[in-house]
Amino acid sequence: MPTGVHLRDVRRQLFAAAERVLLKEGPNALTSRAVTAEADVAKGVLHRHFADFDDFLAELVRTRIARVTDQSVLLRAAAGSRPIEATLTEALAELFDPVTLALVSMVFVRDELRARLRPRGQGLPILTEARDMLSDYLAAERELGRTAADADTESLALSLIGAGHLLFAGRRRGTQPPQAELEKVVSTVMADAIQRRLL
Repeated sequence: MPTGVHLRDVRRQLFAAAERVLLKEGPNALTSRAVTAEADVAKGVLHRHFADFDDFLAELVRTRIARVTDQSVLLRAAAGSRPIEATLTEALAELFDPVTLALVSMVFVRDELRARLRPRGQGLPILTEARDMLSDYLAAERELGRTAADADTESLALSLIGAGHLLFAGRRRGTQPPQAELEKVVSTVMADAIQRRLL
């Protein structure tokens, strides 16, 4: 595509292209050349909209963080409406989609990118927000009396994020863990907090 052609929302177009590259080839294949080729734009387009490729990647990760923030609002609003285990299972399945998994892997290995996103080292981007999302939801359920009054929501959230990430990330690209396996993990993590509510 000639560089003079007007591009409608070029940033969104480049982000969508980057996600397709991640899905097809994984984080190691994500380069500025791969993104612009996938987006079918001239090579210089990306650098006209972002300071450098790490700036582009940081914005790509921030769009995923914004998605987690949106999911957090919906999840907290769902407190009290369904069984806790079912809500958490669904939330983890939505959280650990293939693009998010690829972005988390990328953030693990790119120190410069991680430093841009967390200049003071306040946790791993995306997973930190996911932990906060689950902790907030579990706090809402605790307030409703649906878990033990002393349930440690942050520790439960960390356990769910860690176990969920291992379940999803340890698989061949494009595959999902069996639903029953995810349900079992969630039930095991939450068993004590839910059962003690009944005592």
